[in-house]
Amino acid sequence: MGRLADWNARRRTIARAWREGKAIHDLVPGEPAKVHQRTLLTDDGAMLRVREFPSPTGDSTLPTVVLAHGWTLTYATWQPVIDALQALVPVRVVAYDQRGHGDSVAGPPNVPIRQLGHDLHTVIAASAPEGEIVLAGHSMGGMTLMAYAGLYEQEYAARVRGAVLVATASGRLKEMERHGAAALMRRLSLAPPLRLGRLMTVRGQERLLFGDDPRLEDVIATRAQVARTSLPTFGQFYVAFGDHDEEKAVAVMGRKPLRIIVGTKDRLTPVRYSRWMAEQAPSGQLTIVPGNGHMLPYEATDQVVALIREVLGA
Repeated sequence: MGRLADWNARRRTIARAWREGKAIHDLVPGEPAKVHQRTLLTDDGAMLRVREFPSPTGDSTLPTVVLAHGWTLTYATWQPVIDALQALVPVRVVAYDQRGHGDSVAGPPNVPIRQLGHDLHTVIAASAPEGEIVLAGHSMGGMTLMAYAGLYEQEYAARVRGAVLVATASGRLKEMERHGAAALMRRLSLAPPLRLGRLMTVRGQERLLFGDDPRLEDVIATRAQVARTSLPTFGQFYVAFGDHDEEKAVAVMGRKPLRIIVGTKDRLTPVRYSRWMAEQAPSGQLTIVPGNGHMLPYEATDQVVALIREVLGA
């Protein structure tokens, strides 16, 4: 009963914070006070909230690390990685909320995943306009990196030192659809902009997104991000996944150092998707983490940081 009581106490803490109007980053500890925030307007009217974490030592010789998060999540998914990385390497980090997620505004409805590649280009142009960059993307964030590489191949070749793909896929996601799910998601994409809220439970997120014995605070932080997502954002991007096909873009990424990591208990983007990507980019290196699920920035923080450091030193 001790574990269940701990779950319930933490859920009550988050519910109380929501009632008090706190933002998601207020619920996730560790964001340094010196983080710089800006809002960027995209060409089609979306507004992206960007957070820039300066180098702890002011070192400007290293590449900037740019991080893209996954579906229904926020930049906060990357906070453990940012903290651990900057404790080891004096690197500047840029993380942002994807359109329709967190503190960002969605813009036009029903955009393809490729639009997220344009969004990443906007973030890079504003927050890392010069010098080399290292990219890391989790889940839909990994798809964002692929879209960017496919859309801006020359820029990728000139600016990107390498990339890390975390629990993601280059395509073939329709095979994961449950019967009737796409039709339901299309209806949700047209729904009023209500939040998922109580539809998302802590236990449900643990079973779906995590592997063996996750930390309670990680599951609760994830649930808080997912619950904040609107019904239209939830539905629209699910539908867009069915058309996501970036196998050629992964080959482009494979011309630079590429690291791919996946957990054996990942139920959303199983290991076979990462194997396919490794085949598309033979120069890429695949890491499989036993017992971990989809939320590797939380579950396998040290391994993800190690891969980013490898690319930084490549």
